[in-house]
Amino acid sequence: MTDPLTPWERAETALAVLATDPSGIKGLWLRARASSIRDRVTQALPPHRRIHPGIDDTSLFGGVDLAATLSAGHLIRSAGLLAQPSPLLLAMAERCPPGLSARLARWLDDAGPCLIALDEGAEPEETLPSALTDRLGLFLDLTDIPYSHSVSIQLNPAEITAAQARLATTKLPKKALESITTVAAAMGIASLRAPLLTLAAARALAAWRAEETASDDTLRHAAELTLAHRGDLPETAEQDAPQEAPPPPDPAETDSEQPQSQDERIPDDILLEAIRAALPADLLARLNAGRAAKSAKGSGTGAARKGNHRGRPLPSRPGTPGSGKRIDLVATLRSAAPWQPLRRRTPDATRLEIRQSDLRLKRYVETSDRVLIFAVDASGSSALSRLAEAKGAIELLLAAAYARRDHVALIAFRGQQAELLLPPTRSLVQTKRRLAGLPGGGGTPLASGLKMAFELAGQTQSRGMTPTIALLTDGRGNIALDGTPNREMAEADALRLARAFRNLGIPGLVIDIANRPQPGLRLLAAAMDAPYLPLPRADAQRLSGVLQAALGD
Repeated sequence: MTDPLTPWERAETALAVLATDPSGIKGLWLRARASSIRDRVTQALPPHRRIHPGIDDTSLFGGVDLAATLSAGHLIRSAGLLAQPSPLLLAMAERCPPGLSARLARWLDDAGPCLIALDEGAEPEETLPSALTDRLGLFLDLTDIPYSHSVSIQLNPAEITAAQARLATTKLPKKALESITTVAAAMGIASLRAPLLTLAAARALAAWRAEETASDDTLRHAAELTLAHRGDLPETAEQDAPQEAPPPPDPAETDSEQPQSQDERIPDDILLEAIRAALPADLLARLNAGRAAKSAKGSGTGAARKGNHRGRPLPSRPGTPGSGKRIDLVATLRSAAPWQPLRRRTPDATRLEIRQSDLRLKRYVETSDRVLIFAVDASGSSALSRLAEAKGAIELLLAAAYARRDHVALIAFRGQQAELLLPPTRSLVQTKRRLAGLPGGGGTPLASGLKMAFELAGQTQSRGMTPTIALLTDGRGNIALDGTPNREMAEADALRLARAFRNLGIPGLVIDIANRPQPGLRLLAAAMDAPYLPLPRADAQRLSGVLQAALGD
């Protein structure tokens, strides 16, 4: 096995793969601040057209050219940038709004050759929308590459043409799909696009290297470029429990298995180690923290959303109408008025001449509704310690939530599984009634409670709300997701669900209501990227105050 690619070799390889099969790879996520190193990489990109996050639908898809129509006196239409299939470079991609990311994602799925997303984010919350990160096959981070290690990248056009001609006949090993899919599942990657993009990158890289069938090294390098940034890497093999050595093979079966040895898939640990060495040790943590911080930002009062329909008015801004954008007529006339004496062709002309630069668009900002999802431990161990105080704290919070018109949902987990006692509602009386009747006792299905909270948070997000999870438990989970009393399996299930919260950026907090702080809950909070609040001796009033402060109230 060859050594992993160096950071600069990874950049050269990614550019070669992108040039060989842009429509199969779909694009490149290039994370780098402005520097000479980034300039060297962007100069080697395929010919492209540059767009910005504020581009409108008329510029993308075409439409009525309002300024030309007003000047000419008849309807004039303009062709959009997407009318011609050519690569696009999205500058300041970390500021891409959800609407534009959805349109670009649809374009990539249907007809677009590729998109280069230039991520210039400096803070953790500045990152790409998930609709783009899921579709862009390649990832490069130039942040930690020293200038002395970089050289000019020169891709020979003749070599690119030859690689594109070999692409149709390049093959993959029979077990490549199984190997890549298994590794993606081990990393917790739920999207099926990831292994397909990895196989496309392996085929393109093999064509670039003039391989008839992609070699093991080519598969490893393709996995480095496409999988390393997408999920959580499992612990190393040395930290896993030791496994018994397999029995020696039967000599009679050895001869029959030898012809198939070249088709055996690459061992998972080799692929995982290659992926582990592909990125800096803290890069994946920064990317995951960025996704969580981006969604958690402003979670105290719901996420702020800018639009052009309703909400608090903002100053108008220059732009082109389209996709529901409305013209601010007063601001447009105010902008055009000083230029009328210069634009009139004759002294007695009375027609008002408005140009593209005069148009001003209305803007508003609104705050989405927040949903406080309380997941309360009602098991026997919790009931004996702090369930009464937890109920009192939630009742105090309900009054404040009702005053802010927040939605509140209540999940209780006890016995074998969790139960949704109250879906998101603003009814204060109904919530108090359900909470007062909450019984205690039985096992602690912590994983089931987290699963139900995760599913409910996803449902509220799809309705445009901002969910926040408040988990109150003593941390003694002993019921697995399948309902069996297995403490080790229950802890593993809970940690897996906690990582799912972090990957989707769902904000929350973990309240330890045990008589003594539980180390397992601290690890759970770290996996969720959520604050951990041990409150072993707090009454309902203090518990409510801490909760309000943590939730940003």
